[in-house]
Amino acid sequence: MEHVYLGRQPIIGLDGELYAYEVLYRDKNKNSEISDKRYASASVISNILNKFGKRALLGNRMAFVKIDRKFLMQDLIFSIPNEFFIFSILDDVEFDERAVERVEQLAEKGYKLAINDITLTDEKIKNIDHILNKFSYMKINFDQVISDDARALIAHLKANGIKIIGTKIEKNEDYNLAKKLGCEYFQGYFFAEPHIVENAKFDADRLSIIRLCDLLMKDTNIDELTTEFEKNHAVTVQLLQFINSGAFHFRKRISSIHHILMLIGRRPLAQWLMLMIYSKSISKGRENSPLMLMVKNRTELMQSLLKAIQPDVRSNMLGEAYFVGVLSLVDTIFGVELSRVLEELYISDEVCDALLKNEGVLGELYTLVKAIEVFDTKAINDFVEKYNLNHDNIDTIILNSIEEVNSFENASAIEE
Repeated sequence: MEHVYLGRQPIIGLDGELYAYEVLYRDKNKNSEISDKRYASASVISNILNKFGKRALLGNRMAFVKIDRKFLMQDLIFSIPNEFFIFSILDDVEFDERAVERVEQLAEKGYKLAINDITLTDEKIKNIDHILNKFSYMKINFDQVISDDARALIAHLKANGIKIIGTKIEKNEDYNLAKKLGCEYFQGYFFAEPHIVENAKFDADRLSIIRLCDLLMKDTNIDELTTEFEKNHAVTVQLLQFINSGAFHFRKRISSIHHILMLIGRRPLAQWLMLMIYSKSISKGRENSPLMLMVKNRTELMQSLLKAIQPDVRSNMLGEAYFVGVLSLVDTIFGVELSRVLEELYISDEVCDALLKNEGVLGELYTLVKAIEVFDTKAINDFVEKYNLNHDNIDTIILNSIEEVNSFENASAIEE
């Protein structure tokens, strides 16, 4: 049986908030090589609608899907819901008379269009200038040489109502250049260079949350814990709203930190706190960041994969798997080495070895989670064979993880 993996790569705004996804096709039997772009596009769209479900995979965001000329010219394209997808036309598509007519038809019917990873040159823009008003987005590839007149070209595109997305942003210099030139959205840098995340500082406020986690994991008196929480008003308010949001089911609404500690327990609360470190909503009351959702996805995968290979695993081991996922991107938040952050925590050697050395069962699972994120199908296949699993197991785990992430996002959102 052939399995198709769908990947979600976030597209974020200048404020660091999630704007949309690009949904990617990967075939495990071809090591992620796509021989038929038309099939790849159809497979992505079909699997979103029919297998994964739009809401489960995308939440309330839209999906950029790459399409080539053959897919663009198929009449089947008009049967695809225009409220879910943004067709990102490959840069090598020639906009002759027929292609221009199709673009105009799609725009008239309310479809949003983009050009994918365009090579930004004056000649390229002149060739499509007559239909610029039919496009909503331009994705500019920063993995290529950026021309000297890029700022003027981007200004021209924006003057035509086009939103600019910088893609393949792999280092801080790329990100700063993309912002300087006028890009409004960005893709790729969250998975590559951690230091470009907005507000990624090892500051006192976040350090205080780390210390709260430390107190929770130790045998600290409950009254002392309550006092420490009450010193962190923003965290306390966020926690109470989250508890009362429906994510937990108690007969009465929770009204105090002391009550929460008694009903929930120290470890689950410490886990929640670590996730909150990734959320700008602690202090700003806004949507969860893509980074926070990525960490949530990692924690779900770590625990589910551990259960798959050790069905009788104990709760303390599951807790350690959870913390590997939670702590795996904490250096991104603080902008310092992970080893330094771990020095502030009361964390087991097994967790530290997994994070810093990829050692032990937890280290093996952590390596697999990262392989899933980059669609390393060889690593996934090797893991499946080693533990005598099947690909249906992995497919189910990945899908359930995505659904859990979306449920968490909805539960922890705060109305402004």
